[in-house]
Amino acid sequence: MSVKTAKIQGIIDGKRVSTQNLLKSVYEKLDEGITEFEVEASGQHNIGGPLWTTDGTPLKFTVKNPGQRVGSMGMPGTEITINGSAPADVGWLNAGATIILKGDGGDTTAHCAASGKIYVAGRTGTRSGALMKHDPKFPAPEFWVLKTVGSFSFEFMGGGYAVVCGLGGEQLPSVLGDRGCAGMVGGTVYVRGSVRGLAEDVWLMELDDSDKDFLLSGLPEFLGKIERTDALDLLSDMSQWKKIVPKTYEEKKVKSLMSTRDFRLDKWVEGGIFGDLIQEDYYVAKYVETGDLRLKYPEWQNARYSAPCEYNCPVFIPTQKRIALLRQGKIKEALELVLEYSPFPASVCGQVCPNLCQDICSRKKVDIPVKIKQLGQMSKEADIAFTAPERTEKVAIIGSGSAGLTAAWHLRKLGYQVDVYEQDSVIGGKLKQVIPNERLAQEILQTEIKRILDKGVNVKTDTKVDKALFDKLRSDYSAVIVAIGAHVPVVIPFEGHERLVKGLDFLKEVNKGLKPKVGEKVVVIGAGNAAMDVVIGAYEMGAKEVTAIDIQKPAAFEHEMEHARKLGAKILWPVYTQKVTEEGVLTKDGKLIPADTVIIAIGDRPDFSFIDKSWANEKGFVKLNEYLQCEADEKVFVTGDAIKQGLFTHALGDGRKAAINVDRLINGRKLNKFEKAPVIPQDKVRDEYYHPLNPQRVAELEAEGETERCMSCGFCRDCSFCLEVCPEQAITRKQTQDGKFEYVSNPAKCIGCGICAGVCPCGVWTMYEMTEKYIES
Repeated sequence: MSVKTAKIQGIIDGKRVSTQNLLKSVYEKLDEGITEFEVEASGQHNIGGPLWTTDGTPLKFTVKNPGQRVGSMGMPGTEITINGSAPADVGWLNAGATIILKGDGGDTTAHCAASGKIYVAGRTGTRSGALMKHDPKFPAPEFWVLKTVGSFSFEFMGGGYAVVCGLGGEQLPSVLGDRGCAGMVGGTVYVRGSVRGLAEDVWLMELDDSDKDFLLSGLPEFLGKIERTDALDLLSDMSQWKKIVPKTYEEKKVKSLMSTRDFRLDKWVEGGIFGDLIQEDYYVAKYVETGDLRLKYPEWQNARYSAPCEYNCPVFIPTQKRIALLRQGKIKEALELVLEYSPFPASVCGQVCPNLCQDICSRKKVDIPVKIKQLGQMSKEADIAFTAPERTEKVAIIGSGSAGLTAAWHLRKLGYQVDVYEQDSVIGGKLKQVIPNERLAQEILQTEIKRILDKGVNVKTDTKVDKALFDKLRSDYSAVIVAIGAHVPVVIPFEGHERLVKGLDFLKEVNKGLKPKVGEKVVVIGAGNAAMDVVIGAYEMGAKEVTAIDIQKPAAFEHEMEHARKLGAKILWPVYTQKVTEEGVLTKDGKLIPADTVIIAIGDRPDFSFIDKSWANEKGFVKLNEYLQCEADEKVFVTGDAIKQGLFTHALGDGRKAAINVDRLINGRKLNKFEKAPVIPQDKVRDEYYHPLNPQRVAELEAEGETERCMSCGFCRDCSFCLEVCPEQAITRKQTQDGKFEYVSNPAKCIGCGICAGVCPCGVWTMYEMTEKYIES
């Protein structure tokens, strides 16, 4: 039976296909049962992994002109042949694939390889084989290079085998470049040819019999794969080979310090200016007790406190836990964790949110806050499986904005049937209708909305909820969530107000592509965040001069105002409008601000026309209890701007809270007030362990590289400092059944000295006074 081969093109009709779409084509063919692929790439990344078949059928790829990371995270049963050379990161994080590169490899070839085999018919660049590792549960990784490798290769290598044949490099001063094997702690590098500049961490040694057997058995397969069997005889001369292995800890320890006791006995000058005043017999009296007789005792309180970023986030996203997962190498889990809290990590957290979390980040005391915004952007393509069983209860949600869709996401995650009623023809609320494209990429928003809809959320567009339909929803559904947002612009009735353009309507027309007309000079009444969006929209529509005015200090965030100023806008306050005329805005102090168009953007209100007036308070908003639940009907909850205008993150937080309380209501459980754990006191987080970095260097760091900069406030980073410094060795690390860990202090050994709490960089250990008193009978 012949095997079908899928031919994937990197250029179609003269246009380069994006990496995402090329890989999507591969996945679609794989779903059709095709297991062999010919990929004519044009620099697309990540071709060949991580892929597998459910029945174990091997996968074969033949690739030309790939981009970075070809074969990255390749899985067992996958064979990838690259005809020609390839750029950086060939076989990055290889997990079992066989990768055959019939040309040269770029920098960091075989970087972090953990299993499988990588065969290179030419040279590779710097840092090749760096961070190779070996888990004994799996076959060790192998990395074979016919010619030479660049400088700094095999640095921090932790396991596996690397073979550098040095063919054609016999006259070079070093076939490993310079500073090879720095920080190497495991594995073996076999090398043929001259070597210089090796790090002091390693030994250059002769081969033993087992080394020769490994090379002589592996060379024929390697040379066969790269079609260079003509070199077998030359490379089989084992006298030309040596091996590089890491030094042990003891071998690296070149000196030991004299003990204090020996110094005092043997070097101290008796009777000298620094001599002993009395003779010491070195007897240690046991004044310090253990157990219940201690004055204090320690407790390991992991995650008892909120980290500042978590506490300041309206959605309660625990960024310190995301970064802890990244620190453990659990990238997928880290990117997915945010979806337990918000379905809009890239759109809201990554783009439109002012990032209150970063405003209070402890790292600010050292240099620059951790890049939490960029972490959100990384989760755009993440997804999680909804494992809860399907339920028969139905929940209606009125409004498909950020609050409504967030509630829908969480309810579907809990198994409920969800119908969303949206009066507009498109879903997404103000995220879709109002935010300028330069602040929120529509492609990202649509990706995240699709992720929600793909979970089975049913949306009924062009459906305006009136009193009759609202009453029907309350009757037909187990609960109703009102997430209508605020879409009624507030207008002050000063003279000439009929000339005003309403900011919300203006932004909606801009985003729909209707291109509303504005004059060359525009005045925006209001200077909040929404007003700054209007400023951006006015310039986009052709305005030459835009001025935003407000009666008080602008409520917009500084970075929003800075953006507007860069476009040329003026922001003036305090300015009191008296009336609007044909010439512009006349202020109460008699000044005229010339304007062809005046737009008002001082806030919006929700439209509660479908709800009985008896439900409203004196301000016209629905009366709620502390659970976001209507006082008039316990089945109805209200979220987002329908409660109070705020940030999109407030809407996300409200949507999640409403969904959780709907679930509790249906199941007869007590509703949740969502009280946060107290924020960790700043003096418990030790910034002494962290050194400030150059701001430019920080800016160049990728978000996933923030694992060391994050101070992990209140959340143990498993550094084991406490375990290592405890003078009584009272602390042990225990692995729990759920894969987590904990540190435990043994009261029979602990003397309550407090060193564990003193050295903990995260503030996890806390000392308490012993309250139990003993009374003599």
